[in-house]
Amino acid sequence: MDNATTTQAPVSTRTKKVTFRIWRQDAPDQPGRFDEFELECRPGANVVSCLMEIQRNPVTKDGRKVAPVVWDAACLEEVCGSCAMNINGRVRMACSALIDRLVGDGEAVIELKPMSKFPVTRDLSVNRDRMFDALKRVKAWINIDGTHDLGPGPRQSAEDHGVMYKLSTCITCGSCLEACPQVTIDNEFMGAAAISQARLFNMNPTGKMNAEERVRGLMGPGGIQDCGKAQNCVKVCPKEIPLTTSIAVMNRQVTKQIIKDIFFNQDHEKKASGGPG
Repeated sequence: MDNATTTQAPVSTRTKKVTFRIWRQDAPDQPGRFDEFELECRPGANVVSCLMEIQRNPVTKDGRKVAPVVWDAACLEEVCGSCAMNINGRVRMACSALIDRLVGDGEAVIELKPMSKFPVTRDLSVNRDRMFDALKRVKAWINIDGTHDLGPGPRQSAEDHGVMYKLSTCITCGSCLEACPQVTIDNEFMGAAAISQARLFNMNPTGKMNAEERVRGLMGPGGIQDCGKAQNCVKVCPKEIPLTTSIAVMNRQVTKQIIKDIFFNQDHEKKASGGPG
């Protein structure tokens, strides 16, 4: 992974010529290739606005008319998480990736590729089902008893509320999985996002009733034990969620559950054999 520095180039006040080298793939089972497009980018332009311009006039740098580029986008303000892609070798949100800060002054090339840890559906668009399957596995929701008024809920401390708010800003973009060396396109490791969401719902006063189920969801193949502590996830998260802290907290909860299981099983075996207790 390209761990680009966080130093950003100043935003330019004039247009600049940029070549976009974009990955094209017609279907999941088809081979891929690169097409190059040349644009005069306006000051303040981002990657998504440039993709929109290419979509309106999909003519390559060498003059070929091609199919419009396909990518995912919705909110255009770094909230939906759908426009994550590899930009110049680093996973970023295309809506907040400003051209001026990617290339600085002068003519430059920007390379766009789909995230490599998810199956490609077409061009820059990927299938994120593995993320939602992981959220289902850890039961990342709060069960409610009907929709009738239950009165005020349990009190939360200001400290817990602050932590939970930060965890709740996850946009399921997949950046943490893309940057993680433990995640591959064909393995089962759930990644940091689902682990952090398990922490969020286990902190919720109502969600604590199902805390053990979430902890058990983190155990087994593809669970939290597959984390290699590379800490790439926390470096690329667009919402700056403390993912490594969440992993540490949930590791502790899993360890406690394992110890409880060991002693519970021992006690159960003693009673079954007629021993003390």
